[in-house]
Amino acid sequence: MVCGGFACSKNALCALNVVYMLVGLLLIGVAAWAKGLGLVSSIHIIGGVIAVGVFLLLIAVAGLVGAVNHHQVLLFFYMIILGLVFIFQFGISCSCLAINLSKQAGIIN
Repeated sequence: MVCGGFACSKNALCALNVVYMLVGLLLIGVAAWAKGLGLVSSIHIIGGVIAVGVFLLLIAVAGLVGAVNHHQVLLFFYMIILGLVFIFQFGISCSCLAINLSKQAGIIN
């Protein structure tokens, strides 16, 4: 049985969004677990990890709903948001690679 047309793309996008949802839930769970055990003392780090998890979870739900219902507008905005997230992550990665250890210590302090 050959998977062709929108059916294969729909199934792949659904599977990918389920993985994204699991990662989002994992981020939220790990942050709550670390806060509960006192492994991380900074509330800003915990809040940031939970915020990223919630953001990823919401984006994954939007992508899953768009893929299941074949909602083109929702899929378009899903694509735009993922593109912006990619550009943001790429910029942060380049910035992290560009600074040396002394500048990293200065930023942390």
